[in-house]
Amino acid sequence: MKNIWFVTGASKGLGLSLVKKLLDQGYGVAATSRTKKSLQEAVGENDQFLALEMDLSSEASVQQAVSQTLEKFGRLDVVVNNAGYGQIGSLEELSDAESRANFEVNVFGMLNVIRATMPHLRAQQSGRYYNISSIGGFSGAFPGWGIYCATKFAVEGLSESFAEESKAFGVKVTIVSPGYFRTDFLTDSSLGLPNQPIDAYQAVRDSQQMHREQINQNQPGDPEKAVQVLIDLAKEENPPLHLFLGADAYETADAKIKSVQKDMNDWKNLATSTGF
Repeated sequence: MKNIWFVTGASKGLGLSLVKKLLDQGYGVAATSRTKKSLQEAVGENDQFLALEMDLSSEASVQQAVSQTLEKFGRLDVVVNNAGYGQIGSLEELSDAESRANFEVNVFGMLNVIRATMPHLRAQQSGRYYNISSIGGFSGAFPGWGIYCATKFAVEGLSESFAEESKAFGVKVTIVSPGYFRTDFLTDSSLGLPNQPIDAYQAVRDSQQMHREQINQNQPGDPEKAVQVLIDLAKEENPPLHLFLGADAYETADAKIKSVQKDMNDWKNLATSTGF
């Protein structure tokens, strides 16, 4: 029997591409969105597909979605924590409410899914998690993306701990850190803009304009190839903890690692002079 997948944030972007490709290849798929209708329209009819309306911020809603998945398929094998959105704005100009809202979806929503699904994977002593981060969860060197990067840094940190906690139960965790893929992630429906921008932050405005007008729909990554990587990786006995997806993500990660190593080497004598 082929794996049963549970995919959040599946009505567009990489999530939708993944759901369609999984169904084409005969997998059972439960997928969630804020509105069930948009999901059904995007995917179409399929006996192996369960469309679920789910509010990530509500534990009861998440629990209900997981229960419906188990009722239909009887098991759950691969959980893809994909739901999330981007937030542009300097740290000074984003309000507390705007910042917390991004964490509510990108971090606490993921935790709700983990709490609802892990008891079942733990009981069956097998399963996989793909926690979708971003290259912005490994390198924060993107002006105007500080809060978004902070949410994704949180995703990476909790996922590293989760991988250690879950391995005793045969459950494996992979952090997926994509670069730029040609989806609608940079369109208004997936991108929050600051309610009260501050003119002084020219670098942030330049980044905002570049992402919306130049990078949007010119991203180098092919989403169809990206999701096939995830499907293929789920068949591997020993998947990686960190998966940098896309050549641009690899280059950015490599630059960050070299920068950290340089700081460590340059300041090693002073930084390690702290012992008794």
